[in-house]
Formats: sequence, structure tokens, C-alpha cells
Amino acid sequence: MRNHLYFVTFVAALGGLMFGFETAVINGTIFYVQQFFGFSEAMKGVVVSMALVGCIIGALFIGKPGDIFGRRQMLKVMAVMFLLSMIGAGLATNLTVFITARLIGGIAVGGASVLTPMYISEIAPPKLRGRLVATNQLAIVTGILMAFFSNYIIDSIGHSNWRLMFLAGTIPSGVYFLLLFFIDRSPRWLVKMNRIDEALAVIHKVNPHQDAEIMMNQIRDSLDQNVMKKYSFMFKPPYLKLVLIGIAVGMFNQMAGINVIMYYSTDIFRVAGFSAESAMFQSVLIGITNLAFTIVAMIFIDRFGRKFLLYVGATGMSVFLGLFAWSYITGNYAGYQLLAYLVGYIAFFAFSQGAVIWVILSEMFPNNVRSRGAAIGSFSHWFFNFVIALLFPLVSAKIGVGWVFAFFFAATLLSILFYHFALVETKGKSLEELEMETIGRKVSS
Repeated sequence: MRNHLYFVTFVAALGGLMFGFETAVINGTIFYVQQFFGFSEAMKGVVVSMALVGCIIGALFIGKPGDIFGRRQMLKVMAVMFLLSMIGAGLATNLTVFITARLIGGIAVGGASVLTPMYISEIAPPKLRGRLVATNQLAIVTGILMAFFSNYIIDSIGHSNWRLMFLAGTIPSGVYFLLLFFIDRSPRWLVKMNRIDEALAVIHKVNPHQDAEIMMNQIRDSLDQNVMKKYSFMFKPPYLKLVLIGIAVGMFNQMAGINVIMYYSTDIFRVAGFSAESAMFQSVLIGITNLAFTIVAMIFIDRFGRKFLLYVGATGMSVFLGLFAWSYITGNYAGYQLLAYLVGYIAFFAFSQGAVIWVILSEMFPNNVRSRGAAIGSFSHWFFNFVIALLFPLVSAKIGVGWVFAFFFAATLLSILFYHFALVETKGKSLEELEMETIGRKVSS
């Protein structure tokens, strides 16, 4: 029976894999896309960040459809959009078509970033929830590595093959869509729709050792409130505090500078004097590090808790961000020094924020508003991602890459205080127990 839980988690997490591939494939292609369509450096920021506009739209507006049609059904829609995006970008004959395809892919990423961890958190038992939701992050970094590696292989065959870099994504997106027909609906969504027998069957199937009746009573109690019809309810007590924390979680995640590296590392290495082939290969090494330390985080997240990982990660990230910034500011980055700093930074990020952010956003909101609360937190993540990705080429050209990373260093240090004073440790608690702890709502036992 536990094998079925792992299968369901694996299939759902393929949404994370496409999330990673869709966002990272631009890293190795943007140089050739810019040459092909002939746009400026300022326009490069627009082209890269246009997918992030889609992410904002997808994250912000997926909550209501996710409540009405269910998490699984909307994930199928996201899978189709991933497929259309890869085909559209790979076959684009002009910049408008290319940007439109990237926008569609961004909407899919934004939607999947909300629904995938939410679905896994709602179907997983408390003792395994952190690890299973972190599987989504493992899938994301696997998708990133797939994009980096396939870009490197295709580029080594011929520099004019950037279209194949996008078209390679049609294979995993197609497989993802087909496998979604073989997983169960969320038991908490089924209870919300008053489909009690189906919900009981899913609970028995994915966690046979859990008392299904007790779980059903807890879910019913948590839903025994008026389901919020408008987002305005989210900005009133007792939900406002959770919304502000969710926004800050997304903000600090992006102000650590992670997606500047994911989108622009090849360009950063080129600016530092490395050849195109060497720069792309170094991005592959960053992807491998990201994957390896995400696996380490999955081992520890349910053992030591979310906050411990965040403390360790923010401390290590600050050290390497500071070293990277100082090297660029002073011009002292001979050999592979920059690569070493970025690999160190990625290791600590993957061990902490990378694995934890989607777990926190999927756990922290009550059952009856989880879809919309997670959407707001994910919106914050993508909004700040968009702003930073849009401005990085312009700001770094004006003040230098080093000073941009100095800002990331300061923001990461500040995040340690936020984690200490604002976050509640969620390790080992059911979603309904967390609801009682955060907003004081009583659940059955």
C-alpha cells in the first residue's frame, strides 16, 4: 500500500520536474535566441522575465479552479500547457510567438508551483509529509539539471540547435500528462465536495496504518467553516498573519538570488571570461550540486525540522554570497574561484530554502483556504522572481555583478531573523494540528 503513496507522489512531482525544466531551459538558450531574433540587453530581461509574468498569473489565479475542479484535474491542464509551451518556443518563427509560448509555460509553472506541493501535502501522512512534499523540490532540481544537461549536449552537437533544447521538453510533459490519469484525488478536496466514501477509500489506500475515521473527523472540523468566496477574507484575522508570513517566505527566497544563477549563470561565467562551452558545462555542475544537496535535505527535513535547515542554509549561503560579491567587486576571480563559490552557495540553498519553501507554503494555511493561501505565497515568490530577473541585466551592467550579489548577501542575513521570529515548526504535525496551533481552531481527536 505504501508503494501506492510513493507512486502518487512521484507522478504529482513530475509537475515539479516540468517546473524546473521550463524555468531553466532559458539559461543555455537565451544567448542564441538573442542572436537569432536580434534584441537588446534590455529586451533580454523582458524575454527571460516574460515566463515569470505567466508564473505570477498562474500562481495567483489557480486557487479558485483548484478548489472547484480539484487539484488533479487542474494539474492535467498544467501538463497540456507545458507541452504547448515547449512546442511553441521550439518552433517559434518570430519573437512574439516565442514570448507567447514562454508566457503559457510560465502560467503552467505558476499553477504547478501551488498545486503540486499542496496535493502531496494533502495526501501524505504527517510523519512523511515533509519528505514527500520535498520530493517536489527534488523533481524541480532534476528538471533544472535535465535542462542544463540537455542544453549542453545539444549545444555540443551544433550551436544552431537551440530549438531542440526547447523541443526536448515535450517528452517529459507528455509522460506527465498521461500518468496523471492514474493517481487519486486529494482526500481533503473530496471531503470539501462531500464525497466522503471516495475520501475514505483514498485515505485507506495511501495510508492503511492511519485511523481513517479520526482523520475524517479532523478534516470535517477544519472545513466546518464558511469556505471563503473572495480573496479579501484572506486579509482579515485570523488569516492575515499567515498571508504576510507567506508573502515574506516567497520574498526572502528570491532575494537570496537563486534564480539569477538559474537564469543567468551561463552569462555570468561568460562575463568572467570563460568560453561558451565551459560556461554551459559549469551550469551543469551547478545543477548536479543542486540535485545532490536536495536529496540530503530530504533525508533531514523530517528528522531535524524545517527551521533547522533554514538556519544552517542561510548561514552558509551568506558566507558564499559574500565571497562571490567580494571577488567580483575586487576583480579577483582567477581560475575556478567563482564556480567554487557558486557551488557552495547552491549546496546550502538546496539543503535549506530549496527544499523547505514549498513544504512550508503547502502546510501553513488551514484546509478551507489552503489553495488560496498557498497561491498568495507562490505569487510572492514569482513576483519577486520576476522583478529580480527583469532588473538583473540592467542593474548589473550599471553597478556591477558584485554589488548585486552584495545585496543578496545582506537580504539572506536578514532572513535568519525572519525565520526565528515568524515561522512555526511544522515537523511531524498533521495539517489539522497545525491549523489549531496557528489560528486556534479546534479539531477532533
